[in-house]
Amino acid sequence: MSEPDDLQLEEARRAFESLGDPDAPDDGTRSADPHPPGEVSETWDADYDAWPDVGASPASPRQERGVDKQQEYVLRTVEERDVRFIRLWFTDVLGFLKSVAITAAELENAFTEGIGFDGSSIDGFARVQEADMLVVPDASTFQVLPWRPESQGVARMFCDILTPDGQPFAADPRHVLKRTLERAAEMGFTFYVHPEMEFFLFKGQDDPTPLDNGSYFDMTPLDVQQDFRRQAINMLERMGISVEFSHHEVAPSQHEIDLRFADALTMADNIMTFRLVVKETALQRGIYASFMPKPIEGEWGNAMHLHLSLFEGDSNAFDDPSDEYRLSPIARMFTAGVLRHAREISAVTNQWVNSYKRLTARLHGPLPSGEAPVFVTWGRSNRSALVRIPMYKPRKGTSTRIEYRAPDPACNPYLTFALILAAGLKGIEEEYVLPEESEDNAFELTPAERAAAGIERLPSSLGEALQIMESSELVADTLGEHLFSHFLANKRREWEEYSAHVTPFELERFLPTL
Repeated sequence: MSEPDDLQLEEARRAFESLGDPDAPDDGTRSADPHPPGEVSETWDADYDAWPDVGASPASPRQERGVDKQQEYVLRTVEERDVRFIRLWFTDVLGFLKSVAITAAELENAFTEGIGFDGSSIDGFARVQEADMLVVPDASTFQVLPWRPESQGVARMFCDILTPDGQPFAADPRHVLKRTLERAAEMGFTFYVHPEMEFFLFKGQDDPTPLDNGSYFDMTPLDVQQDFRRQAINMLERMGISVEFSHHEVAPSQHEIDLRFADALTMADNIMTFRLVVKETALQRGIYASFMPKPIEGEWGNAMHLHLSLFEGDSNAFDDPSDEYRLSPIARMFTAGVLRHAREISAVTNQWVNSYKRLTARLHGPLPSGEAPVFVTWGRSNRSALVRIPMYKPRKGTSTRIEYRAPDPACNPYLTFALILAAGLKGIEEEYVLPEESEDNAFELTPAERAAAGIERLPSSLGEALQIMESSELVADTLGEHLFSHFLANKRREWEEYSAHVTPFELERFLPTL
């Protein structure tokens, strides 16, 4: 028997689908089902093995060359939308976005073989003798950049870094997060994150003059920032990033845009995109956007409060309707893990010398840190706590979550999410016991009262944070030896340079008298 040609296969497939789908439209070519429901055709059964496999579509030429369906969709979209360049994005150890642009003609090769680059030129990646790296785009992250021209446009994809033998590069921050998420998946969990992104708008990069005197939720007349937020949100949503809401924050010219929750890997990619979109939008309007943790002395700093939850399938593993705070045993052990290891991970969640200007109590009022956490506590309505239990919708089980309030928006989101998740999973694995809730404002307690309650303080400087991180087994295991040692070395240099710098404060305070 000769092999059927492509036309015969397609005709057989259409005939098979019209017979097997009772809801298929009747275009006049569909035959009535010759067998009543429940009746089996003996002829069909006897001849089944002789039928070609009409249920499986033949592989396309691209698929035969190693391109999967998602990648084929991207290649087709690039052709149909006249995309000329594709930017391949990844981050270095500190979370700075890196990009290499390729033409549309090179995209298929990038999918199947990767694009080579010198890893020794990327901070924290590799030594000179181990420099060869491959950047391989993740087709699921494809988006057209809305601020580029539509004709001969530009798109982007996030990438994974591979070694020449095709293995994931251990020091790739995105891989560190993926590796930790795989651990969670083995335990049956999916990790979801919802961040509150804060930033300042200034006149220029060298001129941190606020553009308004607004405060929390203010709506000022002729507010240039209202148009800014609208434009930035439009760009984000055109790139597939859902925004929950936005508003003016407490400090002058400070703003917040909250991203709708997503799985941690998607959210880390979204945060990297968010930071670029906000800066691009500011540039278009002739102003400057900054995610610096504490750019203005005496004002509140920029935070990135993270709302966190674990799901088991479609069920929120953090929710327990019988608990006073709806916190399940999983949620309590996870929170206990985050609290116990909070000091160890601070050098990553708050990685700059400037980060610790935010985590200090030097403002006036009942919260002298401006709601930035200073002490390792948890509470329900306590905004001085490091971990807060939001109770906006107490009857909605899917909304049960914890809010981790230490990170700032200048961190590396991949490493930050990986370490927070690793701390929580360790709490679950070792069944940590959640300490008593802190109902008091920790700032109003005396040092003796805090010591008696077992309340620890977060590191007060990058130097202290590095000392604590250096002895952390959790951080070393999560980051891996290469990334762990490089991060410490890089940040020690930053701390030493900062410590040696003679500041205007010192000159003003000491030069006239010493």
